[in-house]
Amino acid sequence: MQTESFIPGKDASLESTIRTMQQKLAARGFHLDESSWLNPVEAIWSVHMRDKECPMLFSNGKGASELAARASALGEFFERLGTHYFWTHFHLGTTRAKRPFVHYPQERWFAPTDDGSWPVELLNPELHAFYNPESEIDSEVLVDLNSGNVDRGICALPYTRLRDGEQTWIPVNIIGNLYVSNGMAAGNTLMEARSQALSEIFERHIKYRIISEGLCLPEVPDEVIARYPGIAAGIKGLRDAGFGILVRDASLGGRYPVMNVTLLHPKDQGCFASFGAHPRFEIALERALTELLQGRALESLESFPEPGFDMDEITAVANLEIHFVDSSGVISWNFLDDTPDHPFADWNFSTTTEEDYAWLCDCVHAEGKDMYVADFTEQGAYSCRILVPGMSEIYPVEDLEWENNSVGNDIRPALVRLSALSDAEASELLEYLQTSNLNDERPLWEILGLAIPVGTVWKELRIGELKTLLALAIGDQEATREGCDWIHQYKQMNPARRLVYRCIESLMNLDGVDNYQRSLSLLYGAETVRQAQALLDRSERFFGLGTLGEDMEGSQMHQTLLAAYDKLFAVSGPAQ
Repeated sequence: MQTESFIPGKDASLESTIRTMQQKLAARGFHLDESSWLNPVEAIWSVHMRDKECPMLFSNGKGASELAARASALGEFFERLGTHYFWTHFHLGTTRAKRPFVHYPQERWFAPTDDGSWPVELLNPELHAFYNPESEIDSEVLVDLNSGNVDRGICALPYTRLRDGEQTWIPVNIIGNLYVSNGMAAGNTLMEARSQALSEIFERHIKYRIISEGLCLPEVPDEVIARYPGIAAGIKGLRDAGFGILVRDASLGGRYPVMNVTLLHPKDQGCFASFGAHPRFEIALERALTELLQGRALESLESFPEPGFDMDEITAVANLEIHFVDSSGVISWNFLDDTPDHPFADWNFSTTTEEDYAWLCDCVHAEGKDMYVADFTEQGAYSCRILVPGMSEIYPVEDLEWENNSVGNDIRPALVRLSALSDAEASELLEYLQTSNLNDERPLWEILGLAIPVGTVWKELRIGELKTLLALAIGDQEATREGCDWIHQYKQMNPARRLVYRCIESLMNLDGVDNYQRSLSLLYGAETVRQAQALLDRSERFFGLGTLGEDMEGSQMHQTLLAAYDKLFAVSGPAQ
């Protein structure tokens, strides 16, 4: 009889979890390839999984064993299916934006108001005050990037406030802009998933606090580490490989379920602080350790930044955001002090999943915060997303006004039919871009929510170049000169493409171009000169930018992504 493997914090064996998830994924048409298996030291494993038909769908797993890492990766894949996170940054096209539901059957649409105020039934009074304290953010910016359907309005999902069970409608736009993947989880049971989601929220919240306040954490005594032989073996393996390893209690005096493992690299003085969270000490510490090496071989642990002295740099939003993305931000020298700001606490807050969940909820409420939770079981597994306003945001609330991803909704209808724009439409688009707050270096694929391969013109297109192409298309010489000057300063463009704009600059500055044809050809090449002249005389427009289409038909990669999205609804029949 085969022995089943159980690990703390999981309500089913690893074998059962893996078997069940693989079967349910296959039933939905998702078949995953495993790659990048790593086991650099004892008891630390990681793996990368990617869908065979749509490689843009991928997940990473980590754990103290091969089975644990595989189950972790499958769980992450399921959480990203269940919450639709795989498609958060992409436009779903006009066809899907007009279906009875775009995201979930339980969604609700709120019509934009004439005066730009937020619909009263959206959110609740507390959340209105939190997200729009001055009531100055126009409701139109809450139209989600995925549908882009400004006429239809604001798409919102029902979330339950755990304190009193009240249902609240939260815009998809707010979730995607501020929370990204924080607070998402999948599990064998509802409580297991929710406990994981809340643990992740605590991990990031306390991590940010420690980094931004330059706190120093207490060391975990060797005798405590020795209780967990697998963890001790992993730490020893890293130290034997020549790394400095600090194992520290990040509970801030026994208040929070967070642990830290910090790697110091004697070769380049890099510092990498890894955090893990769970109400059980052992699980939190193991997560901090395995996170340190997830997807990383020992030789790839170089090039992390040295500790810093400038707290303004360390507390900057950009640095904290990098810590969320890949933990490669700067850490203060204060963090490495030998005198901790809190005493070591030998904590353990629970022993069962039910206790895990209850303790985490109590801890959030003790912070004076509310939890809003949505459970998603449509994909055959327990997935959830938990929002804790004022605690779980990854990006500042101000981004709703200044960095909202809905910015593409106004220009996408024109850009998906760029080559067919009339002169009047091109002029109108150029004027809009010239008066917008969009940075010239901002990539268009990101604004449009477009999936497109690296190396293609649409992938490399920036706002500055688009304005230049629009100016050329309508014969606006002043704007063309300004655009070419920007391109002259912008060094990251494809060299052959950049050369065309350099040639355009020369052609515009020469008197009697026909007298310079031979020299121009020798300097730039005949084809570059031909292309530059064609753009100037407007016989050609938009220089290699093919038509995208309302459903992004111009990108095969995007079509693959949309086909994967449709699999989510295939069992019950796709939306019409």
